[in-house]
Amino acid sequence: MEQSRRKFISTGALALTGLTAFGSQGLDFLQPGQTEKVRVGLIGSGSRGLGLAQTLANVRNIELVACCDIVEDHLKAGLRLADKDAKGYYDYQKLIDDPNVRAVIIATPLYLHFPMAVAALKAGKHVYVEKTMAYDIPQTLHLVKLVDSSKLVFQVGHQYRYYAMYHKVKEIIEKGWIGKVFHYECQYNRNSDWRQPVTDPKTERAINWKMYKEYCGGLLSELSAHEIDMVNMIQGSHPIKVAGFGGIDFWKDGRDNFDNIRLVYEYPGGVKSSVTSILTNEYKGYSIRILGTKGTIEILRDRAFIYPEAKNKTKGTVDGVTGATVEVSPGGAGEPIVFHKDSPVLDPTVYALRDFAECILTGKQPASNVRTGKDVAIAVHMGNKAAETETTQYWKSEYDI
Repeated sequence: MEQSRRKFISTGALALTGLTAFGSQGLDFLQPGQTEKVRVGLIGSGSRGLGLAQTLANVRNIELVACCDIVEDHLKAGLRLADKDAKGYYDYQKLIDDPNVRAVIIATPLYLHFPMAVAALKAGKHVYVEKTMAYDIPQTLHLVKLVDSSKLVFQVGHQYRYYAMYHKVKEIIEKGWIGKVFHYECQYNRNSDWRQPVTDPKTERAINWKMYKEYCGGLLSELSAHEIDMVNMIQGSHPIKVAGFGGIDFWKDGRDNFDNIRLVYEYPGGVKSSVTSILTNEYKGYSIRILGTKGTIEILRDRAFIYPEAKNKTKGTVDGVTGATVEVSPGGAGEPIVFHKDSPVLDPTVYALRDFAECILTGKQPASNVRTGKDVAIAVHMGNKAAETETTQYWKSEYDI
């Protein structure tokens, strides 16, 4: 078995370092001599919005010229990270109407994505909207039609589509290094009540919006959507059905979004993807395991490993059963997958925002666009409905617009 493993590594996993995949150097889109910048307005400068504003320091062809938030402290924090002459707004429509703003970045709670994106598109502004794209399926389909009827760039914040690690993994699978893939195991877990401190009880639901159905889709829309998108990308498809369960079984504090959910999505060809998100344990909090007939790939936050299947099974006595397989897979550490060049690997959001600017300046389509965003949003809503009703939900033909 060890000889087989060494052969696999020497002829397979290590050779993967020579595979082509777009790396960090290939994602700096500002060409020599290019000076034009895209003037953007940030709608929502809470925790995620401030993270995006800080990220823009690594995007040379975007200029943050306006910020909007209904919370004064948030607005001031956003403006501190913006251009020195940037304007502040409490009303997002006034930011959209600002003639100096060419594009908007929407980093608000999910239920606001749709009305803000529609207002921006109707005003002729390019849109970068955080995931998940829209609050429900009708909103999702409406956005697709609206974007299709415009000539505007519409990008969804599924930033891992811009991370070279996932493109390397996809290439490995396509080259057959781990054989045929029929199963994915995805988890995005935290050990937290997910609650933000509240000074005024009247603002409880607005501040802790992730915990309430009227504001978002909970664990699926705020966490697991990333992994659903990555399985979609690797498979080149969307799921065709989903079943599973969820509940509020530990954090019984008035929330109505689940504190745990477990689903199984099925893709064409019988491929299954389990999706788990819980708020009571964070061991390997973010991970995806891709199970092939010849090996396994494990993806963590910023690393990935490949494990070959054992070629020669050892037989023995296991739990009183003679002739059982003692070990079904090799132990020990996997072989690291090298996915970047010598230059530093930046946060995937940097590459996503660089692409947003490049698409506006050149007219090309974003890698994470309204249709890839649509597929994830619908999968999220199907998953929540499956868990809430404990019935299997099926992809409908009208979703393929």
